[in-house]
Amino acid sequence: MKKLMQALIAVLLVAFGLLYAVDHLNASSGQTAGNTLTVYNWGDYIDAELIDRFEEETGIKVIYETFDSNEAMMTKIEQGGTTYDVAVPSEYMIEKMREQDLLYPIDHSRLPNLMYIDERFMDLPFDPGNRYSIPYFWGTVGILYNTDKVKSEITAWNDLWKPEFRNDILMIDGAREVIGMGLNSLGYSLNDTNEKHLQEAKAKLDTLTPNIKAIVGDEIRMLMENDEAAIGLVWSGTASELMWKKDNLEYVVPEEGSNLWFDNMVIPKTAKNIEAAYSFINFMLDPEVAAQNTEYVGYSTPNKKALELMPEDIVKDERFYPSADMTARLEVYENLGPEMLAHYNELFLKFKMHRK
Repeated sequence: MKKLMQALIAVLLVAFGLLYAVDHLNASSGQTAGNTLTVYNWGDYIDAELIDRFEEETGIKVIYETFDSNEAMMTKIEQGGTTYDVAVPSEYMIEKMREQDLLYPIDHSRLPNLMYIDERFMDLPFDPGNRYSIPYFWGTVGILYNTDKVKSEITAWNDLWKPEFRNDILMIDGAREVIGMGLNSLGYSLNDTNEKHLQEAKAKLDTLTPNIKAIVGDEIRMLMENDEAAIGLVWSGTASELMWKKDNLEYVVPEEGSNLWFDNMVIPKTAKNIEAAYSFINFMLDPEVAAQNTEYVGYSTPNKKALELMPEDIVKDERFYPSADMTARLEVYENLGPEMLAHYNELFLKFKMHRK
């Protein structure tokens, strides 16, 4: 019995030694929760230099992953396979995640730089009191067009149906954006749930298919930059980025109305390093950091102090910082609920199949 106990103790000592060695190895390679932060964000949505700076200033290693749609992000977080500490969903998805108890409440006292956010972007209906989310970027959905290919000014969604644009329009691969465009072109709300209106929008979109060159994701940047199409349905930041590179591109928010969107930082309940999450969010709220990030990404910043540090020609550009009259024509996406969202996706899928 004594020999058996001695053997058991020896096995335990070896096991504890191995556990210590693994833990020490992970710590030294930056893989413990204490010095690792996992961020889940849209593609090309942060200046990589800022990640390096955050790592240098805090000693926290950042693992940065990207998604291309709110729905893909939501699915991944629901599955819980990856311990995301910070994510950046859009307004309607924040509301949905909040309802499904997927987010930690945020302690504002741990974010001293929150004072720099413009009050216009706080306490919005999708997250009253900003209990679960902190503003990151905002913008619009509109039309980017090549002035070398398009000789007349574009001002409205309905201009896209002109025969001269046959096989020359790129569309975002997003149900809310495309179905919303169809609804707006008919004078309806992009949050409309009236079945008659939805079918009208789908039928009208079907008549646009001769003009559609492709329905794409992030590659819309490359295609527009290479003059592969005359027109693209894009987010404002994509337009800003491309217009900085090319003088022959113009962006317009259509007169019938469009989407005013907000992307906010949240702490999912998958988070394992909440302390680091607060450090990262507060870092991104720093006016100097926000200004650099805004100039790199091209979207509109909600950070009022950052605007003071940016070139005047950027912050005075109403295409990307719309006037009150323009924003009055814009709508924020509402959480339509799972059944109606599935219906939007179904209509969008049928529209894509109609092209083939």
